Amino acid sequence: MGWKLVNDFPKDIKKYVVIAAPHTSWQDFPIGILARNTSGVRINFIGKDSLFKGPFGFIFKSLGGTPVDRTKNNNLVDAIVDVFKERDEFILALSPEGTRKKVEKWKTGFYYIAKGANVPVVMATLDFGKKEVKISEPYYTTDDKEKDFEYFTSFYKDVLGKKPELF
Repeated sequence: MGWKLVNDFPKDIKKYVVIAAPHTSWQDFPIGILARNTSGVRINFIGKDSLFKGPFGFIFKSLGGTPVDRTKNNNLVDAIVDVFKERDEFILALSPEGTRKKVEKWKTGFYYIAKGANVPVVMATLDFGKKEVKISEPYYTTDDKEKDFEYFTSFYKDVLGKKPELF
């Protein structure tokens, strides 16, 4: 497909949160799965529960997905932190935007998951301009949320999503 993986997902760290952005198209998912498979690291993900229903739901589950009911206030952050604490190895990827639609600011769940589980954040770009999936070094959050988010968003500066107007 002409894409390249720049850097690799950490293999010496057994637990971390991956944030993949920008998320502007359904095409982000297969590119992310291919990057994950190329690296050989088992990365799990969450997705809206409707993806896991119907005749193709088993595919998302077999790829490491877990359905999430976004209509309920179900304290998802704490539930995921518990999963990190219960397992010896767990890597979770999610979109900081939480949707493919344009958002004014990122959701903060990934941040609080990483803080609560005391695991680093690894950033991954989905750059359609360069046809690259670029992976960052692990970043441990600090006690300065604003500084942390400036660091995160700076990694994605000049990255073009499939639909740049949505990022």
